[in-house]
Amino acid sequence: MSSRLAFMLSSALVSLALAGPALARQAEPTSVDAVVVTGSQVRLPPPYAGGQVAEGARVGLLGALDTIDAPFSVTSYTEALIRNQQARSVADVLQNDPTVRVTKGFGNFQELYVIRGFPVYSDDMTYNGLYGVLPRQFVAAELIERVDVFRGANAFLNGAAPGGSGVGGAFNLMPKRAPTAPLTRFTLGWDGGEQIYGSVDAARRFGTDNAYGARLNLGLRGGETAVEGENRKLKVVGLGLDRRGDRARFSADLGWQDHRIDGPRPSVTPTGDIPKAPSADRNFAQPWTYTDERQVFGAARGEFDLTNTVSAWAALGGRKGKEDNVLANPTAQANGVISAYRFDNVREDRVLSADAGLRARFATGSVNHAVVVSVAQVSQRSKNAYAFSNFAGFASNLYTPVAAPAPNPNFFVGGSPSDPNVTERTQNRSVAVADSLGFLDERLLVTIGARFQDIETRSYDYNTGVRNGAYDGDATTPALAVVYKPSATISLYANYAEALIAGKTAPAQVNGVVVINAGEVLAPFRGEQTEVGAKYDGGGFGGAISLFRTTQPAEFFETSSRRYTDGGEQENQGVELTAFGQPTPGVRLLGGATWLDARVNRALTPALEGKAPIGVPEFQANLNVEWDLAAVEGLTLEGRLIHTGAQAANAANTVELDAWTRFDMGARYGFEAGDRTLTLRARVENLGDKKQWVAVGGYPGANYLTLGAPRTLRLSLSTDF
Repeated sequence: MSSRLAFMLSSALVSLALAGPALARQAEPTSVDAVVVTGSQVRLPPPYAGGQVAEGARVGLLGALDTIDAPFSVTSYTEALIRNQQARSVADVLQNDPTVRVTKGFGNFQELYVIRGFPVYSDDMTYNGLYGVLPRQFVAAELIERVDVFRGANAFLNGAAPGGSGVGGAFNLMPKRAPTAPLTRFTLGWDGGEQIYGSVDAARRFGTDNAYGARLNLGLRGGETAVEGENRKLKVVGLGLDRRGDRARFSADLGWQDHRIDGPRPSVTPTGDIPKAPSADRNFAQPWTYTDERQVFGAARGEFDLTNTVSAWAALGGRKGKEDNVLANPTAQANGVISAYRFDNVREDRVLSADAGLRARFATGSVNHAVVVSVAQVSQRSKNAYAFSNFAGFASNLYTPVAAPAPNPNFFVGGSPSDPNVTERTQNRSVAVADSLGFLDERLLVTIGARFQDIETRSYDYNTGVRNGAYDGDATTPALAVVYKPSATISLYANYAEALIAGKTAPAQVNGVVVINAGEVLAPFRGEQTEVGAKYDGGGFGGAISLFRTTQPAEFFETSSRRYTDGGEQENQGVELTAFGQPTPGVRLLGGATWLDARVNRALTPALEGKAPIGVPEFQANLNVEWDLAAVEGLTLEGRLIHTGAQAANAANTVELDAWTRFDMGARYGFEAGDRTLTLRARVENLGDKKQWVAVGGYPGANYLTLGAPRTLRLSLSTDF
């Protein structure tokens, strides 16, 4: 398998490299800048009117595309929005997106995102286009220049996500870059409770035409949060270097993040009816629990124009991380009585990620082509160990928590926490080819392509390190997308794309019935998506509407043949509406709505067929409004509404999580003091201090509840030198 893939990769790259110069001579472009920006793997699209989102986003191997030209639904949130909202992490930024909902991982404190009704794990976000490089669980906002949101199946564009999610969409984080003007910014802030923070953001450009840039970010956060007894410590360092030349462009980034939470409020799994939500600031965590994550990571990406019409790129990134957790996530009865046991685990990761490619533009008659060939690989080695206390556990209460002595985690142990064994090795390799054809003076754009992917996983015993399982599967995921622009302000688009996740291993029995193909590893599960939509870009205000249908295979047991297959299916279809920009001077709007109809068509348990998946609301909406007061120069007021409809809270749909709504308000005031520019920001989230469960599940099949944050006042003062 490996030799066949290597041959395909090398053949594809060599063919395009040899053909590139000849094709270039056929059709020299009239504007080199247009070629460099569109499809660039390094350069960022400029901010859109109002500065909250960008004019375009990174679209996988196709590179940077304008939003109106992209044959998919995309939004890119800017560093200005992140800073003005005093965001702490990616989750805070995505609270602005009407197609995304934020929850937690299963039994941990991983930030997890649900888009189009399907989860995206924080492991499966890309960093400047590379999988596996970002810190797991949490990514500090101090490191981020852009948050690109891609909606829909993306196995062709990005490759299969190594963590096994990403059916409904993808997120790409762009590191900070030095702006043209020198920057030295100090920020001090208070983040509710007793938590204070400080940050430094310094950047300079130098060399001929300011071609070289460097940007350094330092962040420190500590103290008790707005949740009682929950203490957070965060240390962040980010360094970004770049070169922006006419022919050669390069970037290199290095990051370090140390994130610890003591007494983190856990998620709660109901045993029947959903208990009434406790006070939003109540902490029912055991005081001896904690989560601690330390990560060092980096990436480098270069792009070079071989001719005026042919460019090449290559990127390499890696991460070395260690996690240490002592957890006690409870189950809860309807009356608020909870029970938990101790769970310790450690994890160490080493990840190497790379991609490379060639892009060529040429014409055949009246048809323009942009051909891309890309290769990618992600390799990961993980060490793990775990330890449980007695499963009988200890009792407490959601409303009057009881601090229990820390039990001994010696009941069920796997591996050594001080020296864990390698428990998993994974390797994803792929090659992709695409051609974007332009007709009618580029008013009609047709993109066709396919990606061949090879997924390998090896698992090892926690105690002995002996290999106990292996998975090796491959698949080809095609894509077809069309954009038609009847005018300069409107585009209509449609696409067919696929998602890909690793297949499952057939168990020995299902519901007591012997499985005839027990132990067989199923082929990768292939989700299928069809989508149509329309986009509007009026220069100052824009928006889009999308209609989509996604089907995702799942495990299934054929009772007649007693075979375990991928015949199960979940179907999510819906409508998305997004809006952004500055409709009138001094007023900025950002938001939209999503309507979802999600159903389990075929299930491993027949009684669940026709039911709604856990944690997928039928309706959700966001609206963020900013208003610059003409009467007071430098003063901006902001308000945000987040609404999420009711969600099924168990697989049988007999229990439901109520709809909820949250209101946030903020203000910022920019002024001059001597020779200094200062900005004072104030923000109140959950203005009504509502006590409400805001999410159920996130991890497929799980129904744990996440309690919303309490009313939180954030204050900060920034000064620019």
